[in-house]
Amino acid sequence: MLALDLSGRVAVVTGGVRGVGLGISRALLEAGAEVVAVARREPAELPSAGGRTARFAALDVRDPAAAGAFARGLDRVDVLVNNAGGTPFLPVAEGDPAVHAKIIELNLTAPLVMARAVRERMLERPEGGSIIMISSVSATRPSPGTAAYGAAKAGLENLTASLAVEWAPRVRVNAITLGMVRTESSHLHYGDEEGIAAVERTVPLGRLADPRDVGAACAFLASDLAAYVSGSTLTLHGGGERPAFLDAANVDRPAGEAAGGPATRTGKTGEDSK
Repeated sequence: MLALDLSGRVAVVTGGVRGVGLGISRALLEAGAEVVAVARREPAELPSAGGRTARFAALDVRDPAAAGAFARGLDRVDVLVNNAGGTPFLPVAEGDPAVHAKIIELNLTAPLVMARAVRERMLERPEGGSIIMISSVSATRPSPGTAAYGAAKAGLENLTASLAVEWAPRVRVNAITLGMVRTESSHLHYGDEEGIAAVERTVPLGRLADPRDVGAACAFLASDLAAYVSGSTLTLHGGGERPAFLDAANVDRPAGEAAGGPATRTGKTGEDSK
């Protein structure tokens, strides 16, 4: 019988020590996997769950040579979650062009680098492996102020579909498209608790995602329950956003539902975070 059991498998989670990545690492630990949490700097406390603690590896995921050495140094690799990414708020006409290029490098090139690095290790095992890309709703909607990020995430979803074909049947490749997620840095984007609550009212399910929600989706895609799932994008946004034209036209909401326009940011910022 198929089950959500990752016992005996090694999962690499980039940006896996805080924010969304921390939730992913904990969920995979709870599912039985041995987790290697990757980031540029070691945190004060490593992810732990289910009575076990993740290992830590310091790595610049944009560096092909370092990524290759990291993968070769592991006993095995069964799962890769490409979670590291993010962006500052930076309109295209502002800032140094090199900064925009680095945003694309972190959010698109780095996942390609890491996927290439672990592929050979996955192919060493008859069962192959699973690669999960963490994308954003910014990939498919306008992303004003974070255009380089949105463009990179759009590319990431195409990369997902392409690798699912190129690397089949031994390596499954899927993406999770995130909406707004409540993390320790949410106040930087939405203000105080009142501001966060106002943003939550724009989500049909009435709340921002929790990192545990993302972790649960990753555990599913990594497991045998998803053995025939590849080249897919799972959208995790609580039902999306209420169309702006409804509020502009003063179309009534259901009784008791607060008004609120669509949010314009995804709540992701900084390297090694979501």
